[in-house]
Amino acid sequence: MKSLDGIKFAEMVQMGAHHLSQNASYVDSLNVFPVPDGDTGTNMNLSMTSGAKETQSNADQHIGKTAQSLSKGLLMGARGNSGVILSQLFRGFGKFIEKEQEIDAQKFAGAFQAGVDTAYKAVMKPVEGTILTVAREAAAKAVEAAQTETSIISVMEVVVKEAKNSLDRTPELLPVLKEVGVVDSGGQGLLFIYEGFLASLKGEALPEKNTASLDDLISAEHHRAQDFMSTEDIVFGYCTEIMVRFEEGKEPFDEAKFREELNVMGDSLLVVSDDEIAKVHIHSETPGAVLTAGQKYGSLIKIKVDNMREQHSAIVNDDSNQSTSNTSNKVEKHPYAVVTIAMGEGVANLLRSIGASYVIEGGQTMNPSTEDIVKAVKAINAERVLILPNNKNIVMAAEQAVELLDIEAAVVPTKTIPQGMAAILAFNPEASVEENKTNMTNAFSHVKTGQVTYAVRDTSIDGVEIHKDDYMALAEGKIVLSTPNKMDAAQKVVSHLVDEDTEIITVLYGEDASEKEAEELSQFIEENYPDAEVEIVEGKQSLYPFILSIE
Repeated sequence: MKSLDGIKFAEMVQMGAHHLSQNASYVDSLNVFPVPDGDTGTNMNLSMTSGAKETQSNADQHIGKTAQSLSKGLLMGARGNSGVILSQLFRGFGKFIEKEQEIDAQKFAGAFQAGVDTAYKAVMKPVEGTILTVAREAAAKAVEAAQTETSIISVMEVVVKEAKNSLDRTPELLPVLKEVGVVDSGGQGLLFIYEGFLASLKGEALPEKNTASLDDLISAEHHRAQDFMSTEDIVFGYCTEIMVRFEEGKEPFDEAKFREELNVMGDSLLVVSDDEIAKVHIHSETPGAVLTAGQKYGSLIKIKVDNMREQHSAIVNDDSNQSTSNTSNKVEKHPYAVVTIAMGEGVANLLRSIGASYVIEGGQTMNPSTEDIVKAVKAINAERVLILPNNKNIVMAAEQAVELLDIEAAVVPTKTIPQGMAAILAFNPEASVEENKTNMTNAFSHVKTGQVTYAVRDTSIDGVEIHKDDYMALAEGKIVLSTPNKMDAAQKVVSHLVDEDTEIITVLYGEDASEKEAEELSQFIEENYPDAEVEIVEGKQSLYPFILSIE
């Protein structure tokens, strides 16, 4: 094959997206930190799926037009840092060939290189040993090969081979990967896409995963439910999906028993399993209990929790707005808005109470896409807006959203809920966007964040031995203790972060902590740090029994 047109490239994109989707849970499992938020595979899969859908809908013989469709779909669907970087790789790829009807091997290789150049420019502080390295080294080899090679397939073979080699070298570039014993998750996701590209070019099939069939069942279940239900009729409000990898030493998996246990926790229950993995979908009011039930059999390698009441309201409102667009009035124009992102009904209510205009449901395990953020901002109809991600893995998607907005907007780069709280309190409706960004950034820089979560596997990080299912104490993102006791972990966070200058400590307790435990922690603080004021809030966040804001 000496040339590549848009139709064949569209087929490559579909195969690349499919291969990634089949292996997304494996990519998730490569998360360095043993916390239940290994969502690189999920984010890349959702991002690439968005790109593939746009490509399929607008496939053209003209490869430049097809590549632009991929770029557009990826841009709007980008979730998490890995998804944003992926979108930038193919943004540069598409830009390089946008005027081409078809391309030869040199143009093909050059497009990969152009994508790398664009992605590196988009990342403020590029880190080697990541998806960027894998993309860069694979592209460089492709450019080198295309100097003498005229076959598109041969160049793609070089890309895949070097991507594999580069991925294997990532632990040598990032010590934390070597310490944990994994390769870079984003690089692995990119390799799956490239392998799909090559298989498409060669007309070869790729292996299927047994657990993928549940996705269609879930889609059908959701479609059936949303058509005939009003928001207030939703009894079980959290769409919860988990994937459990069975382990020796754990309770032997009994699907019938597991179904019986889960059945009392909600409705719309679906379970698919094989000899190694069980994949579960359920609508429940207590997603934390679902996670706990799954852990009896092994490690949780995928977790996804969505607030269906908010989702359904958005769908109903959107349908209603479309059907009455000719008669209804437009949303009132607001001079200023603060859009933020949070997980947990109580956390969202708290943020609204202190000044957030709109709270997007999301956070760990469910990063909103660039398009989600853009839609939220447009729904508010504000003249100026400030976006607070409250998660380091959402900052890049938020910044990408700002580029797509036609109003004055900026990202205040909050990476935790406590930082978001402090930033919102510093908001001044009389100040400019840039002044607010500066002042709010300064305000959250003085806040310390503590978290308690649980370990999803055995490992060792920064000298701390971690055992699966232990509670981990995270002080400013650093693991300082792994212990079987939840309250020991919480107290360790406090003792590590609180000092004589601390004035206020806000304790947000989640689904996996009780009010009694929150009061016990409050008592510990009052006894040991009597000068600090303690506030307790029921955050209802999943995965994190405690989040602490320390000012």
